[in-house]
Amino acid sequence: MRGGLLHSAAVVRMEGFSLDTERSSLFAPAAVVGVCLLLGLVVGGWVLGSQIKDLKLGDRYVTVKGLVERTVKSDTAIWPVSFKEAGNDLPQVFAKSETDKNSVLKFFATQGVQPNEISVGQIKVTDKLANEYGGTNTGPRYIVEQTVTVQSKDVDRIAKAGQKTAELVQAGIVVGGGNGQGGIRYEFTGLNALKPDMITEATRNARASADRFAADSGSQVGSIRSANQGVFSISPAGGIEEGVVAQDEGGSGMPSSDASIMKKVRVVSTVDYYLVR
Repeated sequence: MRGGLLHSAAVVRMEGFSLDTERSSLFAPAAVVGVCLLLGLVVGGWVLGSQIKDLKLGDRYVTVKGLVERTVKSDTAIWPVSFKEAGNDLPQVFAKSETDKNSVLKFFATQGVQPNEISVGQIKVTDKLANEYGGTNTGPRYIVEQTVTVQSKDVDRIAKAGQKTAELVQAGIVVGGGNGQGGIRYEFTGLNALKPDMITEATRNARASADRFAADSGSQVGSIRSANQGVFSISPAGGIEEGVVAQDEGGSGMPSSDASIMKKVRVVSTVDYYLVR
């Protein structure tokens, strides 16, 4: 009898253990799902909060510009001297053109121009009667044209020589070209070396403008929202009124400031900064 009671108690205890086990097995997946839901809510709230913060931050920004100017001296002078002769006897016209060429070369030599700085272009011969519409042309039949070009790093010497082109006219040479002194072009080729420092300084000036604006508005300057380094331009050092700005990139085909030895390099950078409390 006593053994039967023990057996019954054991059965009850086993059944209780079985129920507890079943309850535990049912509770575990529910707990995992709950934890996952909780984590999802936390992450979702964080993402949503970040997005709202970004939207608010994106509405608060200031656009400022940083200006930098440098005065530089041209480092290259290019002087093409063109001359022409006309007549009805081609050999005579050609001989006269060769005489003109020798006079031009002699003139450059007396001005201290080195032979390696001089190049002689091809001879251009025009026969007016060879043109199918040339039947009504009047005047000399043949025109012979040549060009002697000087390219030198000694811009001061070439500028001084350009003031003496009257000597060529006095020698009977009809000189073509008219921009600047006898058609001299002055170029500055060191722009790439200036760009990094000028961009850095322009950005620094833009940041200073943003700081002043933020201080006046009770804000602080945050990170950069967007930036545009701007277009570099070269104009006469005396001001735009002396010539038209010539852009090195994104130009519009406007006349340049090649006639000026001293030039002004200019860049304006545009930067958007976020404003934070």
